[in-house]
Amino acid sequence: MAQSPGASIQDPAEQDAAPPQAPDPERGRRRLGLAAWCLYDWANSAFNTVIGTFIFSVYFARGIYGDETAGAALWGYALGAAGLTVAILSPILGSIADRGGRRKPWLFSFMMITVIATALLYFARPDASFVVYALALMIIASIAFELGTVFYNSMLPTIAPPHMTGRISGWGWGMGYMGGLGALALCLVLLVQAEEPFFGLVGTDDAQNVRATVLVVAAWFFLFSLPLFFLTPDTKASPAPWREHVSRGLAVLWNTLKQIRHQGHLVRFLIASALYRDGLSTLFAVGGLYAAGTFGMSFDQILIFAIGLNVTAGLGAASFAFVDDRIGPKATILIALAGLIGLGVTILMVDDITTFIVLALGLGIFVGPAQAAGRSMMARLTPQAMESEMFGLYALAGKSISFLGPVLYATATTLFDSQRAGMATIVLVWTAGALLLATVPAPKGPRPEAPKAVVTGVANGG
Repeated sequence: MAQSPGASIQDPAEQDAAPPQAPDPERGRRRLGLAAWCLYDWANSAFNTVIGTFIFSVYFARGIYGDETAGAALWGYALGAAGLTVAILSPILGSIADRGGRRKPWLFSFMMITVIATALLYFARPDASFVVYALALMIIASIAFELGTVFYNSMLPTIAPPHMTGRISGWGWGMGYMGGLGALALCLVLLVQAEEPFFGLVGTDDAQNVRATVLVVAAWFFLFSLPLFFLTPDTKASPAPWREHVSRGLAVLWNTLKQIRHQGHLVRFLIASALYRDGLSTLFAVGGLYAAGTFGMSFDQILIFAIGLNVTAGLGAASFAFVDDRIGPKATILIALAGLIGLGVTILMVDDITTFIVLALGLGIFVGPAQAAGRSMMARLTPQAMESEMFGLYALAGKSISFLGPVLYATATTLFDSQRAGMATIVLVWTAGALLLATVPAPKGPRPEAPKAVVTGVANGG
């Protein structure tokens, strides 16, 4: 065939070679957005680790209340009250947010409330007159923290590729444990163990160096959460007025609650996850108290132990992230729960502090995967355009029985005058969750669309 004028003859090798592709700026932005989303886990874990588990909870029981066992029980009841509040508000706010579209404004508002309430805990001196003050601020901070987590988690199915949901969730949890480790190390080096806490600017009178850890947490949470608000994409805002968002959101929620009873697998997963997550939450809330009360650990020892626990938990969450995408979230959760139950029973039987530490560090390996795989399983089960609402129900399921773990722990601790008896209730809750989860079919295929009944209910105004 004759060649047209102006055409050139190319070497066959050149014809086969693909032209170099220009860098895809959108891909880079997506990666930055995912990294910033994971970094929020790094930011908020300082609150749970330092305030809820290892430092302020122990300081409250020992320093403010003045009785470790009774103080631990009161702390548990306060967390239960906060959980019930979250159970009521989370699905309502989630459904309204889905109608409005954007999630970042909600997340930012609750993050700021948590940061401010946490910082104000600094003024809780080691005196019984500050018991109500400390508990009130802790309840406010806990409610805001948990409500913010609803909107944070609901971003996962919209920003993560379906084949990487488990990995993104696991990497986030892994970064969270590393963030808790970083915050603990900072508190340890600058405040608790320093000869001159914070270069002599903070004293030790009235436990000032211990109280100052809440300021570290507040600053940590605020600073490391900022990249999410600048880099992670949000869903588009609805042009409808807020009044319509509220009315339509409540209509959708009502229709969802009416329809969800027909989805037995989803109901069973929500209940099963609520049980084992409640056990984990109770463990986080009272773990430091148990170490202090049963084995007589000092603040310094608890901090070092907590750092080691965060290392193993972070490694477990990051490692099992690939397992989640390979074998599925249900199998990953069951493996993690089996490890938690086996090691948990063994821990309750030991009296030697060294053996306790070794077993507890092993326990940490299975803590992260249970949480991360639960989040990714919920993401896979969530219908499109209902992310905040469904994660609100996820929170509702957890928080509606969130009083169970702390109350069981507090009751058993009081009845038997033993924190070991209280910790045994956590293992029972994990076992119940695992047995129920075993009956739930593993999620397969793409995420489902919103049920027609729910869409119709929105259109008809409920």
